[in-house]
Amino acid sequence: MTKPLDFIVVEGPVGVGKTTLAKRLGESFGSDILLEGGDENPFLERFYQDPRAAALPTQLFFLFQRARQIQALRQADLFRPVRVADFILEKDRLFAELTLDEDEFKLYQQVYQHLTIDAPRPDLVIYLQAPVEVLLRRIGKRGRHYERTMNQEYLQRIVESYTRFFYNYAQSPLLIVNAAEIDLANNDSDYQLLLDYIRKVRSGRHYFNPTTLDL
Repeated sequence: MTKPLDFIVVEGPVGVGKTTLAKRLGESFGSDILLEGGDENPFLERFYQDPRAAALPTQLFFLFQRARQIQALRQADLFRPVRVADFILEKDRLFAELTLDEDEFKLYQQVYQHLTIDAPRPDLVIYLQAPVEVLLRRIGKRGRHYERTMNQEYLQRIVESYTRFFYNYAQSPLLIVNAAEIDLANNDSDYQLLLDYIRKVRSGRHYFNPTTLDL
């Protein structure tokens, strides 16, 4: 008997479409959605304006926010249908290493170690990939005011960090999606093709590349 998908995580760099996909999956599975909530972070706009000055409070806010969300997820009714999130807890450390200096990162680690975070293991992680130029175009199109100052160099570092992280990721089944040429927000056939593939994945590492149909 095939194990059901109880917890799906969608991940990827800024602008790749993870929140859009998470929302559509929530609709398809009739499930709760756990969203990262960047708009709720009062330090995020300051970070994009002056990364060096605002990195630590920005990162700590996200850490506490994710800890609360995961606690709520743990306390939720276990008999509800599939749950979908647009972040994985490990991404918090990924961004901390990217944005904090050495002393700040030591403080971040101390705070992290004092938090009790028992994150559930996803039944499937979907990692969306796209080149930096595609991400910049999508970021510009969605028009969030606090992202206006995001530069290409920072975004490239994010992409490289995600690539390194998922190269060694083995905690859950992983589906790597080439999201550069598909429109998961507006193209129903693109989304349905991916959804059909998601329903089949239960173990191992898989690649979804609709531009070559090498599924």
